[in-house]
Amino acid sequence: MRQENRVRTFHISTYGCQMNLADSSTLASTLTTRGYRRVADESDADLIILNTCSVREKAEDRVYGRLGEIYKFKKQKPHLKVAVVGCMAQRLGQDLVDRVPHVDYVLGTDRVFELPDVLEGREGTSAIMTAFGHENMDGIEPIKEKPWSGFITISRGCDNYCTYCIVPFVRGREREHSADYIVDAARKMADEGVVELTLLGQNVNSYKYEETDFPDLLRRVARESGIPRLRYMTSHPKDLSRKLVQVMAEEPKIMPHIHLPLQSGANRILNRMGRIYTIEHYLKIIDHIRAALPYVAITTDLIVGFPSETEEEYEATLAAVKQVGYDSAFMFRYSVRPGTTAARYADDVPEEDKIRRLNKLIALQQEISYERNQREIGEVRWGLVEGHSRRSKDRMRARTEGNKTVLFPAGDISPGSVVPIRITAADAFTLHGEIAEVH
Repeated sequence: MRQENRVRTFHISTYGCQMNLADSSTLASTLTTRGYRRVADESDADLIILNTCSVREKAEDRVYGRLGEIYKFKKQKPHLKVAVVGCMAQRLGQDLVDRVPHVDYVLGTDRVFELPDVLEGREGTSAIMTAFGHENMDGIEPIKEKPWSGFITISRGCDNYCTYCIVPFVRGREREHSADYIVDAARKMADEGVVELTLLGQNVNSYKYEETDFPDLLRRVARESGIPRLRYMTSHPKDLSRKLVQVMAEEPKIMPHIHLPLQSGANRILNRMGRIYTIEHYLKIIDHIRAALPYVAITTDLIVGFPSETEEEYEATLAAVKQVGYDSAFMFRYSVRPGTTAARYADDVPEEDKIRRLNKLIALQQEISYERNQREIGEVRWGLVEGHSRRSKDRMRARTEGNKTVLFPAGDISPGSVVPIRITAADAFTLHGEIAEVH
């Protein structure tokens, strides 16, 4: 693509996880510094970018549906260019263009930030690029989601190779930023007014740069950066250490929320999933977390209907969910992801059983979430104000230390403020409260 072609403005849509949101913000910043202008409306864009996810088939189906809608745009606006980047681009490559010919550029996870070079026809670039080994970690800048909150990607890729997961195949092997780079980036964000910072990685617990492990890094950021509120995600149970829990207990800036995917409560299924821990080991971690942290919100990921899962093994998952008492959970029924090890397994749990199991699990978790949230009533939580409620301008929305949404009467409070909120009511999904006086 040469400069004489009419790409001057771009619109970017993001599918999937916070890692993708961070990548989109970095890509937008890269394009902006090269002279392209971001627009809020697709109809004003010369280039439409879809930053994609391949973790589940549904995520890819959404992208295909969006590409069908964009085709109508393109017929009306022949100079419009379409770029598909990220995980789905990495997985499919040329096959994506074969299926959707109006896609102009396909850039995999290691090549996303080369899009400006591709647009300008730089030597060594092409319309389809999915080779690993070309990503420059130092080029992945920390980004601000909002003026008061930001992300730093501390590592990219994954070495775990869970049998159901496409991530290692589309994001490559794990590689890390140096601890000094991360601490310096956090300091810069604090200087720019960031109140809450999230450290991101496919598995933050496995972070290791020279002699610095993840608990060391977390302590350094908490003590040296000036960031008031610090979060991280996502954790893998095989790597979550007592040392990390101790650091969380000792550092008040680290928010008391741990996302710890369980996936299944049955050891045989965990083994088939390649998860490298047992339910007994997982429950010991939970017991240690709850003993060490006076208040903590624990969330998780769960899959039902994994190949060969029996009814008894499914019931073991329900039992584990009851025993742990998660504050909330992301719950899914298994779907085959081509290219994974599990794709070679017989997908032998009938779809109607998957749906039944998932619905029962969702109902159970909603009961538990409701009970967990009732415990919040009467407590004062410090909420980071995010803006008005999506449903009413009479109420404002904040995020508590435990990463829960709380709504409270609107007042003269600016987004980005951290305010004390006394919880007065709760349902399974949302807390409700009022500004509290703290003496």
